[in-house]
Amino acid sequence: MDSLLEEVVSCPYCGESIRVLIDHQEAGQQYIEDCQVCCRPITFSLRVDAMGYMSVTVYDENETV
Repeated sequence: MDSLLEEVVSCPYCGESIRVLIDHQEAGQQYIEDCQVCCRPITFSLRVDAMGYMSVTVYDENETV
């Protein structure tokens, strides 16, 4: 199974839709990646539900999760 998934997320700063590659093996973790448009740091939170579906949530650096 290919562990990389392409997702489209909206930057919490500039609102632009950006494409990112998500590694399914990093489920349950958080990491920071800069926006490809405005270069501000986006916090990514990766979760897998009981059915095995990946969800990706993005936050700005000042938001609490």
